[in-house]
Amino acid sequence: MPEKDISVIIVNYNVKEFLYQCLKSVENASVIAGKRGFSIEIIVVDNNSADGSIEYLTPLFPKVNFIKLNENLGFGKANNIGFKESQGKYLLILNPDTVIEEDNLSRMIDYMKGNPEVGAAGCKVLNSDGSFQLACRRGLPTPWASFTKLFGLQKLFPKVKFFSQYNQTYRSIDETYYIDVLIGAYMFVKREAFEAVGGFDEQYFMYGEDVDLCYSIQRMGWKIAYYHETSIIHYKGESTRKSSIKELYHFYNAMEIFSKKYYNSSSLFLLLIKLGISIRTLLAYLLKYKRQIGIILFDIIFLNLSVMIGTYYKFGGIFNLPDYAYPTVFIVITLILFGSMIAVGEYFEGKNTIRRLFYGLLLSFFILSSLTYYFREYAFSRGILLFTIGFTTLLSGLLRFFISLYDRISGKESDRRIAILGINEHSEKIINQLKSGEARNVNLMGMISDENNSINIELGVPVIGNIQEMPKIIEDYGLKEIIIAEPQLKRSDLLNLISKISDLNVKFHFVTEYEDLIASRIINDVSKTESIISKYNILKLRYRFIKRTFDLIASFFLLTIGLPLVYLLSEKHSKPIKGIWKVFTGELSLIGLYKITNEKPMIGKTGLTGLAHISKTNKLNLKIVNDLNEYYLINYSFSLDIDILLKHFFRK
Repeated sequence: MPEKDISVIIVNYNVKEFLYQCLKSVENASVIAGKRGFSIEIIVVDNNSADGSIEYLTPLFPKVNFIKLNENLGFGKANNIGFKESQGKYLLILNPDTVIEEDNLSRMIDYMKGNPEVGAAGCKVLNSDGSFQLACRRGLPTPWASFTKLFGLQKLFPKVKFFSQYNQTYRSIDETYYIDVLIGAYMFVKREAFEAVGGFDEQYFMYGEDVDLCYSIQRMGWKIAYYHETSIIHYKGESTRKSSIKELYHFYNAMEIFSKKYYNSSSLFLLLIKLGISIRTLLAYLLKYKRQIGIILFDIIFLNLSVMIGTYYKFGGIFNLPDYAYPTVFIVITLILFGSMIAVGEYFEGKNTIRRLFYGLLLSFFILSSLTYYFREYAFSRGILLFTIGFTTLLSGLLRFFISLYDRISGKESDRRIAILGINEHSEKIINQLKSGEARNVNLMGMISDENNSINIELGVPVIGNIQEMPKIIEDYGLKEIIIAEPQLKRSDLLNLISKISDLNVKFHFVTEYEDLIASRIINDVSKTESIISKYNILKLRYRFIKRTFDLIASFFLLTIGLPLVYLLSEKHSKPIKGIWKVFTGELSLIGLYKITNEKPMIGKTGLTGLAHISKTNKLNLKIVNDLNEYYLINYSFSLDIDILLKHFFRK
């Protein structure tokens, strides 16, 4: 029998800064609910975070039940584990990158008790700039709703019910009503409803579990409700952005799983969904890497333009090479340029630099020079080759210079105009840290006071107005970020204010209780100093290309010329051949991760051998095996693979 009124279940993965902030807001809400006689428990399930979340936060929140897992099981499985430890009549499934109002818990339990037909409810969810998150009240992904969402009809006609059933954009955000689907970041669920449907479907890893759970609850006869009287802020995507998991893949894969599960009889619908998912995935990747793709296209144009200009000055016309040279010349130099840039890490690995551009073109020059030595019929002119490389260096270098200049003036590296709301010891510490040099590209415009502030505090920063003048201050000073450091302000009042000025596109950060952890996160956020390069070498394009090429060549050799060797060295002939075939098809890798569970690894591939394989795994515990797998992903190189392969064959 449940002994608590509410069990708050939070699944964490590498976002300890946001989790700290979230737990503070939940603790404050628990105090308000406690005064009403409601009992609250907080459970945090950690999905094997590598940022020391549990170690850091456990002493700060002694009343919280922390559960640390030895591997990342995904959102659904981790929540189900938290549920098994819970005692609440109601469950709040909450993301760690959220901040809730002080009266959120008491308002939600009042609503649920007053509406017994409701099995799960959500509240108004705001982005950090105060805008409304569409995902917090959705319709089911029916064939038509999915079609209009995937093919953009909903975006074209947001107020037309026929086209906007998925995100319900035709409805008011300031009314309470029944819906079909809640956002997974905030789900207030009756325990009996959660139990009746068996919790989250664990075949989803990330995304889709919320849709499936809500649909299952509805099928059992309960209603799903959107309750607009209370709000939260959701720093959308932070709990997945800090993860190196392929979130796009999991998002669209979740939609496909749901479609197969509930609409399996409609083959035409499944075909359309797959087509839509493929198109949207492609568009999502193109948008994600639009700058990189643009730079690549310009580099190719500059290279081929340089060839034509060089040909014109050498032979009197831009196409005056022998007829057999076209289009081979343009194709070959383009492929060599692209391969060389990938090899030096210029493409798809963070900021494009003139230094790596120079190295890439220098490598292209040596490769092209070598090719003309072996293919004499294409050795038209060393002068053209030198001119091509030199002029491309100039044009592509200028492109990168102007991009860098744009970033400094108005782009990613431009000064972030910020202000601090609240004049107290918290804001004083933040100002000192902002001035310490840790924060780059930050322009602190001044302080915004509240009637509770003591203006007598001398902080060396001008007071530019008060909270009642917020919209005017934002426009006059061109503010992009506001750090809220006033503990006396009620969170509900702040969220109301933020939602009213959402059209001004200002991002808000909460630091009502100063903590080095939160301040560091915010400074990284406002100054954009956080690295955008993946910590895993295995995810970098050049390493993936090298690894896949090696796998293909090695497996092809072993399945053909080396097949007698495989038979000679193995006792069970069929097993290694099956494994090598899976390497050839891309399901496995020759050298890779040690298989811990039956599920595919989120990053990398299971290997026929690897670091853990050569370390006598029967004598290693699960944590050490995980650490060896993690080390391999982070430090992957071709030489590491060769080293592992040699030790596999020659270990004692």
